[in-house]
Amino acid sequence: MSRIGKLPINVPAGVTVDVQGNSVMVKGPKGELQRDFLPEITIEKNDEQLVVSRHSDHRLHRSKHGLTRALLSNMVVGVSTGFKRQLYIEGVGYRANMEGQNLVLTVGFSHPVTFEPPANISFEVDKTGRQLTVNGIDKELVGEIAARIRRVRPPEPYKGKGIRYEGERIRRKAGKAGKAK
Repeated sequence: MSRIGKLPINVPAGVTVDVQGNSVMVKGPKGELQRDFLPEITIEKNDEQLVVSRHSDHRLHRSKHGLTRALLSNMVVGVSTGFKRQLYIEGVGYRANMEGQNLVLTVGFSHPVTFEPPANISFEVDKTGRQLTVNGIDKELVGEIAARIRRVRPPEPYKGKGIRYEGERIRRKAGKAGKAK
């Protein structure tokens, strides 16, 4: 049996979960999320816990058991506390700033790059313009938006310039060797 899949999910106070067949709606103080799951996986609400179980030990059911539990857990955590992903900008003249709700990146191109946040996503930039945070209730969407921002100017291995995740280590390379005489 799946070690992750058999763990119950505790539902904190202020969060309501509505299970209708294979569709789950989670509402909390930060917002609401809805997702459809496979009909072969059963989701039950017992008191203040969610329990995920599968019908059989078929290979597909085993593979989706832990996934379903993890997705449900992320939904509950997202609507109660939310998720965030931090990015750092390194390079001379590289910076980020906010124009209303939009994030504007100046990272060495001839033009600034603008990002409009989708629903339930917000950006924060510190006062130096070197650290930005992507906040939201959907873990998958927060990660995808952070990846799109990083993709604008990924860190390069020679000088380390670019946009990187918090805690990401860049493997540095040696530059060109000097000319021998």
